[in-house]
Amino acid sequence: MPGTAAATGMHSGGAAPHDQGHDLADVVGQRSARTAVEVAAAGGHHLFLEGPPGAGKTMLAERLPAVLPRLSREESLEVTAIHSVAGLLPPGKPLIDVPPYCAPHHSATMQALVGGGANIARPGAVSMAHRGVLFLDETPEFSSHALDALRQPLEAGHVMIARSAGVVRFPARFLMVLAANPCPCGRFSQRDTLCECPPSAIRRYQARLSGPLLDRVDLRVEVDPVSRAELAHRGPGGESTATVADRVRAARERASARLAGTPWRTNSEVPGRELRSRWHPVIGAMDEAERNLERGVLTARGLDRVLRVAWTVADLLGHDRPDATDVALALQLRTGVPRGVPMALGALT
Repeated sequence: MPGTAAATGMHSGGAAPHDQGHDLADVVGQRSARTAVEVAAAGGHHLFLEGPPGAGKTMLAERLPAVLPRLSREESLEVTAIHSVAGLLPPGKPLIDVPPYCAPHHSATMQALVGGGANIARPGAVSMAHRGVLFLDETPEFSSHALDALRQPLEAGHVMIARSAGVVRFPARFLMVLAANPCPCGRFSQRDTLCECPPSAIRRYQARLSGPLLDRVDLRVEVDPVSRAELAHRGPGGESTATVADRVRAARERASARLAGTPWRTNSEVPGRELRSRWHPVIGAMDEAERNLERGVLTARGLDRVLRVAWTVADLLGHDRPDATDVALALQLRTGVPRGVPMALGALT
């Protein structure tokens, strides 16, 4: 893999927390997507944003690293070591202390994404995004082999690269954000008829994202085009990065206290079996989610992921355990089907 950021399409180092150049207050509208970004940051959940060009998918992804807590000393050393091995340590930055942001171009090869090299194995994008954000814009344009290769690091949190000289293990515990247009032209919607793509082309385009990959994504949100009224609105905008980051930090502290003495740091890392047996939601809270499992709307893995997201929502709202409303919001974020709950976390407090 080439050893320069330009060759791989990577952007590393990340935005500093509360960076005014990447403030969430700049994002117009997108209440559901902003909520999904906050939940993703609080629980370490992977996120899929689908919507037309110009709706704000990239803006949201670029602002996610600033919402994440600063890296601990141990995490800083891990991230700095990876960037140093790759030859991409930022000038004048001997220690990286903010979550990195890596956005490879859709032409990136499987080797560029997961790592490799002919002689000396180098870390790929998944390792450059360790403890930070991996953003795959125009995800359906990536090769299917490259996307399928992501499944192993998503589950294991590391990448094993075997070469004749030996085996190298690179850490790869990242928060993945996928972004895609709804169709090749980007204008397909249930609410209008602007799209001119034939149904077969839309199906082929959407099928490029495999079911097994999407099943590992906890949050799926449709990003709507910004309306004229939203652009013309002169009142207070959305919450700032600083405000959201404070809630995320508090939610992570609640999760950390609950997970003390375990090998896990965030809700997204807890195995489903452990989550079901050791930490229980309010009685009856999971009834609707379990009915979705019976109807085939959710897989068994999907049900576990809904429970993980429900715990994150509960942490953000200060609840001791997830109740039916927390689970309903988690289901809404997982399936995209309205469940009759507000998408703004502030409306639930």
